[in-house]
Amino acid sequence: MINCVTLMGRLTADPELKTTTGGLSVTTFTIAVDRPYVRNGEERQTDFINIVAWRQSAEFVCRYFKKGQMIALTGSLQTRNYEDKNGNKRTAYEVVADRVSFCGSKAESGSASFREEQAAPALKTASASDFEEITDDEDLPF
Repeated sequence: MINCVTLMGRLTADPELKTTTGGLSVTTFTIAVDRPYVRNGEERQTDFINIVAWRQSAEFVCRYFKKGQMIALTGSLQTRNYEDKNGNKRTAYEVVADRVSFCGSKAESGSASFREEQAAPALKTASASDFEEITDDEDLPF
């Protein structure tokens, strides 16, 4: 069986980090995802999808994402049944995020300090004098 969801959208509100009684970090948030098609004469439709992130993913989202930022994630779809305040039976659909990533422009993705911590080391430009010729090819494996 396969249950894999991949989404990219914008956060509708600032995520808030909460902690369970067992000490696990969790956050729930909603993202707005545009539908890929537009019917003639109509405006583009948007779906608002509820997301749950646990542990390090929850801490990452709450630390680096704000309302309106683009976010990409993968996870699985889960359903749960509950009764509302009026005693009506309801079903909730949520995506439980496994992986969360930045997307969009650098200006809207995360803080500068995070980008600096995660930046790849600068590459040095090589010149011909940085290399040496191998004249004995008996020990080469090919």
